[in-house]
Amino acid sequence: MAKKKVTIFKKILIANRGEIALRIIRTCKEMGIKTVAIYSTADAESLHVRFADEAVCIGPAPSNDSYLDIARVISAAEITNSDAIHPGYGFLSESAKFSKICEEHGIKFIGASPEMIDGMGDKASAKATMLAAGVPCVPGFEGLIENAGHAIKMAAEVKYPVMIKATAGGGGKGMRICWDDENLKVNLKSAMQEAKAAFGNDGMYMEKFIQEPRHIEIQIAGDKYGNACHMSERDCSIQRRHQKLVEETPSPFMTPKLRKRMGDAAVKAAKAVKYEGVGTVEFLVDKNRDFYFMEMNTRIQVEHTITEEVINFDLVKEQIKLAAGIEITGQGYEPKLHAIQCRINAEDPQHDFRPSPGKITNYHAPGGHGIRIDTHVYAGYTIPPNYDSMISKLITVAQTREEAITKMERALDEYIIEGIKTTIPFHQQLMQDSKFREGDFTTKFMDDFEIKKY
Repeated sequence: MAKKKVTIFKKILIANRGEIALRIIRTCKEMGIKTVAIYSTADAESLHVRFADEAVCIGPAPSNDSYLDIARVISAAEITNSDAIHPGYGFLSESAKFSKICEEHGIKFIGASPEMIDGMGDKASAKATMLAAGVPCVPGFEGLIENAGHAIKMAAEVKYPVMIKATAGGGGKGMRICWDDENLKVNLKSAMQEAKAAFGNDGMYMEKFIQEPRHIEIQIAGDKYGNACHMSERDCSIQRRHQKLVEETPSPFMTPKLRKRMGDAAVKAAKAVKYEGVGTVEFLVDKNRDFYFMEMNTRIQVEHTITEEVINFDLVKEQIKLAAGIEITGQGYEPKLHAIQCRINAEDPQHDFRPSPGKITNYHAPGGHGIRIDTHVYAGYTIPPNYDSMISKLITVAQTREEAITKMERALDEYIIEGIKTTIPFHQQLMQDSKFREGDFTTKFMDDFEIKKY
């Protein structure tokens, strides 16, 4: 049977900023698709504004008045006759409301359906779905915590240490580790307050706290015909306060047998929710190589770049094709090379990674074989204080892990950003750390990592 011809979009509005907006623009240009950039007044000088075919200012610097204002984003799409919106990551990328409003206005949302975002965004219902699909989950108590007394009863069944989590959570907010009843009472109150302030929802659930795990995620893709595949793993264990700092693929902890098991579980997860688009299934992996479902991200991830490098695939292009209704084979991919990504942020590692916005006075990017930089900045550019502090993503690719680390050391030495504090000195130190070089780390790695004076 002949495959139906699918029309790829004529014009895509990018509902984001910074490096990811520019990353999407580049792929669209290669696909012959026109692009529309939206920007706040703080981002008027950003490169994504310069390189898009059209640009629309949608409001002042605060995100609530610009990038998170659904009405303004939709208006920009309508006045420019955009037939699709790519949300990137963060902002509105996992907003079921935004996905639904796009649908209602006849604009294709390049991402998951409202039902899928809702289903995966609510951690308690996501876990129930995964258990039903046979995906291993962290032992815990089904349903929401009613009050402190109920929580203590639950903890007696699950057994300490336990983790309480906001059902609508993300970015480490509304999460607490609890070691005993008293600790649980105190933490429950503060976690609910934090969740209410961050997400407008103070619903909490409980699960067993897996001590010193690795954070390993599997890249997936699914089409609207029910096909799904995985594109191997990323190790994101080097993180601070639940925010990732460095990612790599393949994971130094991975074995072919474990990759097969985790890949199969991720594909099961994708098929269970009839996943359409590119996404990620995140797992915690303990020292015995037992793994547990943590969450599914229904969007492109910051760290998608390293997967692209080791399987030689443009994942943003794949997202756009899947949104246009193109069918995939369902064939999986394994890493052929080794890639590492360092997130270069405008932060001061010497002072608890405090944000360091301001003007970049001098900028020199490293180059050479196997080096990729995704960025939107340049000499003279001012990092605004209003958004995420990411300056760029520095990626190195090589035949082996050791070569990728050596290449990263060289690239970091060449990377000059003056005028503001950056995380480059931290990354330089990390690359020389013996435990990191041996691949001997868990999510607790940063707890004991001492940043040297420089």
